[in-house]
Amino acid sequence: MSALRWKESIFFGVIVLGVAGTASPPSGAARQDTAPPDFSSDFTGWVGFNGGGPSYESVPGQIAPVVSDPAHPFVPNGADRQPSFRIADLSNPNLMSWVKDRMKQDIDEIAFTPQSSCVPAGVPFFMGYGGPDPIVFLQTPTEVWMIWTEDNQLRRVHLNVPHSKNLKPSWYGESVGHYEGDTLVIDTIGMNDKTVVDIYRTPHTEKLHVVERWRMVDGGKTMEAVFTADDPGAFYRPWTAMRRYRRVQQGFIEKICAENNTHLFDYHMPTADKPDF
Repeated sequence: MSALRWKESIFFGVIVLGVAGTASPPSGAARQDTAPPDFSSDFTGWVGFNGGGPSYESVPGQIAPVVSDPAHPFVPNGADRQPSFRIADLSNPNLMSWVKDRMKQDIDEIAFTPQSSCVPAGVPFFMGYGGPDPIVFLQTPTEVWMIWTEDNQLRRVHLNVPHSKNLKPSWYGESVGHYEGDTLVIDTIGMNDKTVVDIYRTPHTEKLHVVERWRMVDGGKTMEAVFTADDPGAFYRPWTAMRRYRRVQQGFIEKICAENNTHLFDYHMPTADKPDF
């Protein structure tokens, strides 16, 4: 698509895994004098640059996200040795003491990712999921939908509107956004405290506030997403991370997560005691 017919078209984009620069909360929707970016990429997908490495990358000059404990390096499947879970480096000085205590207990007892339990990802962990399945972008003049096809999780971003008043906390909270030139800026609040912020299962409170900046770089060959997470109830200072993606040829894939699977592994999957209909 050489030119976007903004009032007529719905644009699709596919992303898998995955940014640089700093993010700051938007002060308001800037006027968009040019066509917004088209994340469809002709139905190609995007795969994370760092493959089996950490889900987030640090941003130079910014407070870094949680990283792997060097004493317990992550071993992926297919490495010809015993695979392991990702163990966090709890010496991170930005984590409050209750966060470290919760993570230490989790490491000792569980160490499964939310994905293993079919639990909603929330924000920013939506970006922290691994591949190879894609995230699909649907862009309209008033909304952007981001769908992770692994188990059909999705985010809805309302464009050019303020946040609602008296939000009731939810798994994904409320995301509002706007375009700044070639960048989609997303501001998310109103999340419950049932999710984690990263693959190391770092908890947060309902005060969590996340700002993301999505754009294509390198002539459209690379997708870049930078975000800042601010939670005065869990972190001493806001921290910033990035996610980068490269193109691959992959269409839409639908998969269903195995909710109520209590027989194969003790992954603590949600189980319904009775029908809700």
